[in-house]
Amino acid sequence: MNGQDRRISRRAWLAGAGAALAWSASPARALFAIMDARPLPASVEALISQMTLVEKAGQLNLLAAAWAGGAAISLNPAGAASSFDAQLRMVRRGELTGVFNGNGAEMARRMQTEAVHRSRLKIPLLFAADVIHGLRTVFPVPLAEAASFDPDLARRTARAAAVEASASGIDWTFAPMVDIARDARWGRGVEGSGEDVLLSRLMAAARVEGFQGSGLAAPDAVAACAKHFVAYGAGEAGLDYNSVDVSERTLRDIYFPPFQAAFAAGAPTVMASFNDLSGIPATANSWLLDTILRKEWGFGGLVVSDYTGDEELIAHGFAKDGRDAARLAFLAGVDMSMQSGLYLKYLPDLVEKGEVPLARLDEAVRRVLAFKVALGLFDDPFRRIDPAREKARLRPPETLALAREAGARSIVMLRNEGEVLPLPRSGKRIALIGPFAGGGHDLIGPWNVYGTDREAVDLVTAVRETVPDTTMDDGSNLARAVAAARAADIVVLAIGETQNMSGEAQSRTEIVVPAEQQALAEAIAATGKPYVVLLRTGRALALSGAVAKAPALLVTWFLGSQDGPAIADILFGIVSPSARLPVSFPRASGQVPYYYAHRNTGRPNPPGTLQPYKAHFRDYPNSALFAFGHGLTYGNMVYSDLRLSSKTLADTPLTIRATITNTGRMTATEVVQLYIHDVVASVTQPVRVLKAFTRVTLAPGARQEVTFALTRADLSFIDRGLAPTTEPGAFRLWVAPSAEAEGLAGTFTLT
Repeated sequence: MNGQDRRISRRAWLAGAGAALAWSASPARALFAIMDARPLPASVEALISQMTLVEKAGQLNLLAAAWAGGAAISLNPAGAASSFDAQLRMVRRGELTGVFNGNGAEMARRMQTEAVHRSRLKIPLLFAADVIHGLRTVFPVPLAEAASFDPDLARRTARAAAVEASASGIDWTFAPMVDIARDARWGRGVEGSGEDVLLSRLMAAARVEGFQGSGLAAPDAVAACAKHFVAYGAGEAGLDYNSVDVSERTLRDIYFPPFQAAFAAGAPTVMASFNDLSGIPATANSWLLDTILRKEWGFGGLVVSDYTGDEELIAHGFAKDGRDAARLAFLAGVDMSMQSGLYLKYLPDLVEKGEVPLARLDEAVRRVLAFKVALGLFDDPFRRIDPAREKARLRPPETLALAREAGARSIVMLRNEGEVLPLPRSGKRIALIGPFAGGGHDLIGPWNVYGTDREAVDLVTAVRETVPDTTMDDGSNLARAVAAARAADIVVLAIGETQNMSGEAQSRTEIVVPAEQQALAEAIAATGKPYVVLLRTGRALALSGAVAKAPALLVTWFLGSQDGPAIADILFGIVSPSARLPVSFPRASGQVPYYYAHRNTGRPNPPGTLQPYKAHFRDYPNSALFAFGHGLTYGNMVYSDLRLSSKTLADTPLTIRATITNTGRMTATEVVQLYIHDVVASVTQPVRVLKAFTRVTLAPGARQEVTFALTRADLSFIDRGLAPTTEPGAFRLWVAPSAEAEGLAGTFTLT
């Protein structure tokens, strides 16, 4: 930022700058909870009465940047306002509140200069972006990172992403995605934290805290946006954008809690989802956006539509035209329109004709201005816009090191028969085979705007740093690949999904390894050589044949900038695998949606063989091939000595203790999980629910006692009256390595 920019912006807001800075320094959680009752700084409040209706609508109009950055042109095309000059003219006229997915600090500087120097009211712009799992340094996709079962890791990567993003002029990220995803066919599950409520809540809060750092006004903070409100991940048949029809109890039990966790952590904004909910599109659903969000939860922050979400009310058959769509979305509670331009086009006339109250328009504008104040933009519109700082903060060594650490800690080892892994670092000929063995492709994963595969490190490059003479073959010629396997002592087979097979609009009917890659795996297995499967994926897959039965099987997801080095660290034992599945891997595509926390039904199949007229498929039991929470280490973890502080739980927490011993040859980290089951309740309960987990690192021969505490509140559920309740009775519990492992089992009674 040059001196002229600072002088002019400070002079323009001199009278109110001190008050604005003090106002923005308040904790976001408190600030937005009481925002409606707390006045803005006087100088900012005065702007509302000075605005024309068009300028007010302009504060609610967010567009994709015409001068776009990275992959934004294909992900979010700018549409009609495709000219940068045209957008500058809109800024001067007060018709634009900000842009998203733009081209860095220089673009932001030029647009902000236009706003604070040349527009009539000189209101600063917002700059937003989809910083889903990193900016230029790309971290593992969120689903992979959830496999770490480590919210602190998610907090650290979000913090690092915010440092890069804020240096590029970005104030606001459309993340975290906190949708629960229980149907693996849905491609956007890759952006979330999986199927479990507790894990999703913890990851949501951690990411919000990481993005926002010490406070929204800090120059290295970006505001979080919890999305997509609500139940977007519950679309019928796993089809993206599809209708959702779930009970209010299910919403309150499953889909609401991660949003509540994000708001409790200070998220000041929320994005309405694309889907309809029991026939009412979320973007025009006043029960969701007003009754629940505003009145019941007391959320005082900003609601933004998803990309053209308001306009899509027409295709839903809920609005007759654009004017009707703008009216319905706005009155339902959507404060800001993303990309459609409908608010700018229609709100002034709707207010003039009395179809939308002026008070509602002023309310939305006030929320936008409050958001900009909280971000520190009225004090210094250029606080995050500095091309020199941008260059210095992108991809520094310490951030790339964090990407490598996060990648290794996201890899799940599903099988390791005969201790094929870790691979020897010398003395064996290694053949690296498959479409993901090498090359600058399919490394960073879906939904990254600014990072590129060209800047990421591929697998063969990383492996050859340890074993220089590793052979590589892309597997495109089966005979050649088999010959390479026969000439090797050990085969590493890198197969799975390309990154465009997961993500938005990438629902799959068959969640299997592509047929040609499955054939490659069968041919490699037929050679008799020991082989390791590296499974690249953005979802749970239904594995079969040589892939499911591989001597060693690692889920490597999409790990980002340090994809290859992170995988190599696990392969060669530099890092012991410690991640666990955040989603259940089903036995077949036809089994989904499958999730561990299902209900028993009235006809559960007893343990053992499949019995007639019980709840199972003709050919498979109602269980996972690889369960939620499953993951192996390079140690051998033994669970023993379960102890409960009491056989009853009343007002004093119940303490659960168990001993974990590493009888293996390598130091390893175990994720110890606590599950419960309410045996009899007035509403049927899941067979198991995760209530806590902890990570313990043990050297060979070491043992450690782990301790969990259960309170009465931990046993609550949504009752018939749709309120949280607890009921006395018997409970089962398990301290176990996965959701379907027996581990250590016990019982207690809630009095």
